[in-house]
Amino acid sequence: MPNPILPLWEHIPDGEPRVFGDRVYLYGSHDRPLSGDFCDIKLKVWSASIHDLEHWTCHGDIFHAQADEDHPADVTWCDMMPSDKHMMYAPDVVEKDGKYYLFTYIFYDKGCVSVADRPEGPFRVISTYQFAPEDAGDGGVYNDPGVLVDDDGRVYVYYGYEYSHMNELDPETMCRVLPGSLKLHVIDDREEVPEERRFYEASSPRKIGDTYYMIYSPRKGSRLAYATSDKPTGPFTYRGYIVDNSSDYPGGNNHGSIMKVGDQWYIFYHRMTNGTCFSRQACAERITILPDGTIPTVEMTSLGFSSALNPYEETPAHRACVLRKGGMIKYLNEFHTVIDELRDGSTIGYKYFDFGQDFDGTSMELVMELRGLGEQGRVTVHLDDAESAPIGEGVFTGDDQLLKVKLPCVTGRHAVFFTFHDDRTQLSWGLHDRCLTRVERFVFKK
Repeated sequence: MPNPILPLWEHIPDGEPRVFGDRVYLYGSHDRPLSGDFCDIKLKVWSASIHDLEHWTCHGDIFHAQADEDHPADVTWCDMMPSDKHMMYAPDVVEKDGKYYLFTYIFYDKGCVSVADRPEGPFRVISTYQFAPEDAGDGGVYNDPGVLVDDDGRVYVYYGYEYSHMNELDPETMCRVLPGSLKLHVIDDREEVPEERRFYEASSPRKIGDTYYMIYSPRKGSRLAYATSDKPTGPFTYRGYIVDNSSDYPGGNNHGSIMKVGDQWYIFYHRMTNGTCFSRQACAERITILPDGTIPTVEMTSLGFSSALNPYEETPAHRACVLRKGGMIKYLNEFHTVIDELRDGSTIGYKYFDFGQDFDGTSMELVMELRGLGEQGRVTVHLDDAESAPIGEGVFTGDDQLLKVKLPCVTGRHAVFFTFHDDRTQLSWGLHDRCLTRVERFVFKK
C-alpha cells in the first residue's frame, strides 16, 4: 500500500503501530478533514495482517470522550463541557497478561486508562491516572503518553510537553503511579542543547534487544528524532532523526513510531494535506536498524509498504511526496482529492516508480488527467531530479483534458517529477501567482 497507507477519507495522525499476534494495529488521533482544529472526540483503530499490508480493516470507533449521535461517552467527567474542548490526542495501547490497555490524553481534562479483551476493543475505563501531586510531571496531564511494558513486567509511561517526563506504573492496576518514580528530563532538554535535538512532545518508547529507544518530536523542525538508553528510566541520548515530513513538502508537526512488521522495520508518521496541519494522513517508510543501534535517516516517499510504484497503473495525484513552490493536496469532497494550487514553477514528485527492464520500444506516453481552471500552460517531465533536463513536455489548455506527453523509453527505477510553467507571466501585469490547473491522476503507457 503506497502512502498514504489508509483510505483517502481516513485521517489517523500521531500513529502508534503495535503488532499483536499476526496483525499490526495502528492507533492514533482522529482528524476531521477540513476542520480548523486538531483531532476529534473519538478514537479509531485500523489493522492489517503482518503478511498483507496492502489491505487494512477499519474496526470503527474504539473510544469517545463525549457522546455523539451514534455512541455514548466512555468517560463521565467530560459531559458538561463543549465537545470542542475535549479532543483526544495521541493515545497508545499495550498488551499485558492477555489484556489490552488504552492510554488516553484528553485535551483540557483528565487522561485515563482503559482495558479490553481484544486489541480492537471495545475498551472500558478503569480509572484516571492515580498519583500524588509530587509524583507526576507536566501538571499530571500526561500529554501524548507512550507506554513500555518491559521484559520483567514493569510498566513505564513517558509523556510531556516541551519537557520529557516518565513514571513507573503499578502493573496490577496499570493506572496507579508508583510513589517516588517520577523522572524529569529523561531526554536532554536543557536550554543550551540545539533545538533540533531538544524534546518537544510525542513520546514513543520501544525496546530493541537490550536498548531502549525513545521516538519523539523535537522543538525545531518537522522531524521524528530518536534517543537511546541502556535503562528504561534513562537518561536517553540523542542519536539522530529518522524522517522529516517537511522535506520538499508543506510540513507541520510530526508524531509516530517504529515497528517491526514481519522481517521489516518501518517508521510510521503523518503528513499534512489540504493546506492545513489539521487534516493529517498516516504514512510509513522502510527503515534499517544498524548493528550499532543507529537508524539512518530515510526520505519521505510515495511508497509506504510498497517496494515500488507501478507506472503502468493509474497513480492518484495525492500520492505525491514532493510539493514545491505551490501545489496542495486538496479535498473536493472526502472521496475526491486533487493536487491544486499549481502555479508557474510548481513541482510535484513521486518516489519511486519501477519501469522494468523488458521495454523494447523506442517511446512511451504519459497520460495525465487535468482539471482546467481557465488557464493555459506547460508541464515538463523529469527523472530522478526535478532540476534535471526534461524528458518530455506537453501543453495544457484551460479546460478539463487528458494531456498526452510523448516520452522516450524509460527503464529501471526512478523518481518522477512534473513541473508546471506559465509562459505568459511577463504579460500578466503582476498576476504571475495565478493557479494554472489541477491534477487528478496519471499513467504511463508503453
